[in-house]
Amino acid sequence: MKTLLLLSIPLCVLLSSCSSTPTQRIEKNPAIYADLSPSHQKLVSEGKITKGMTKPAVFLAMGRPDQKIAGNTDGKDFERWDYNVLTPTYHTGFSSYYGHGFGHRGGFRRRGFRGGSRYGIGFHPSLSYVPRRGASVGFTTGKVSSWSVAR
Repeated sequence: MKTLLLLSIPLCVLLSSCSSTPTQRIEKNPAIYADLSPSHQKLVSEGKITKGMTKPAVFLAMGRPDQKIAGNTDGKDFERWDYNVLTPTYHTGFSSYYGHGFGHRGGFRRRGFRGGSRYGIGFHPSLSYVPRRGASVGFTTGKVSSWSVAR
């Protein structure tokens, strides 16, 4: 359990450093932000979108999409940007394991290492994160026409 906790801390730090906020994206792209209307600037700074926003405005508000899908409906070209969220999945597995017996009584002996190896079969818990679609933004003629958020 301690090992799982120790491994999850660097993962959380890494994931949090990869994501950016609307404020950080605005600071890196001031020209895009300056081209927006005042109402769109306010929404973007809050991380929100509305119908009629351009793709650069959605990028500032929501960040880089995890997936882009293009197609055609009723003779009109469309594009959909999908944003993923990571969902924790817990499982228990049955498998063999093998490890060294560090920390045994005796430790190092005068004539070599004493402690041996440990092996066996058993259940072990594990945690993994599975990506799933958390939000989608639909564009028609380059502007937001629809959006959805998974709950």
